[in-house]
Amino acid sequence: MTAQQAAETGAASNDDAPGGRVAVITGGGTGVGKACALSLSQAGWQVVICGRRRELLDDVVGLCASEALAVTVDVSVPEQVDALFAAATDQFGRVDLLFNNAGMATRPMPVDELPIDDWMATVAVNLTGSWLCARAAFAHMKRQRPSGGRIINNGSVSAQTPRPYSSPYTATKHAITGLTKALSLEGRSHAITVGQIDIGNAESPLTQAMASGVPQPDGSIRAEPLMDADDVARAVLYMAELPADANVLTMTVMANGMPLVGRG
Repeated sequence: MTAQQAAETGAASNDDAPGGRVAVITGGGTGVGKACALSLSQAGWQVVICGRRRELLDDVVGLCASEALAVTVDVSVPEQVDALFAAATDQFGRVDLLFNNAGMATRPMPVDELPIDDWMATVAVNLTGSWLCARAAFAHMKRQRPSGGRIINNGSVSAQTPRPYSSPYTATKHAITGLTKALSLEGRSHAITVGQIDIGNAESPLTQAMASGVPQPDGSIRAEPLMDADDVARAVLYMAELPADANVLTMTVMANGMPLVGRG
C-alpha cells in the first residue's frame, strides 16, 4: 500500500491480524451495510468497511466487536477498488467474503426527463462498481491459501419488480441478477460461491422517503412500511456462514406489508 493509500485507511488495531474470517463490505457506513458490518463483527469476522464518507466509516469501526478497517473508496473507480482489496489483504491476509452493497438511486421521473448523467452515475456505482469489486475479490480468492470465498450481491427487490420512474436503478438491479448467476457459474471451479439478496424497504437513508410517501403504479403517493436493517443483517450472516458446498443463490427479505406481492 502506498503512503497515500495508507492515509486513506484506518484500523481498529495496527498489530498483525490474527487468523479468522475476513469480510469486505461496500456501502458500509449506513443502513444495511452498517448493520451487516456490525452483525458479522459480532460473530467474530474481521471486517473491512468501505464507502465515500470517512467519518461514517470511522463511526462503524468504533462500534465493531472485532478488528475492523475503514477504507474510503469510490467503487466505480478501478484503481480505488484495487487499493481497497490490497488494504484488506495487507491488514488481514485474505478475503473470505465480499458483500457488494454499495448503491445509489435517481429521483423518480419519466425516462425522457431524466438527465443522462444520472443514468451514467447509477450504472457506474450499482453495476460497474459491483463488477469491479467482484473482479478484485475473484483475483484475491483464487490465489489465497486456502483458496475460495463467497460473494453476496445486493440485488434489491427492484431486481424483480420496478418502481414507477426508476429505469436506471431497475436496469442495474436486474443486471445484478445476471452478474450473480454468471459469477456463480464461474466461481464453482475456484471454490468461490456467489449469491444474491433482494432487499425490500429496509430502513436506511436511501429509504427515508418511503415513510412519508412514494409514487405508486396507480399514480398515487403513499407511505410504505419499513423493516429494521438488522433483519437483513441476520439473513446476510446466514448466507455468509454457510459451508462452501452450499449456496443461497437468491433470497428475498422484505417489509411484510410493502406493496410488492400481488396488486398492492
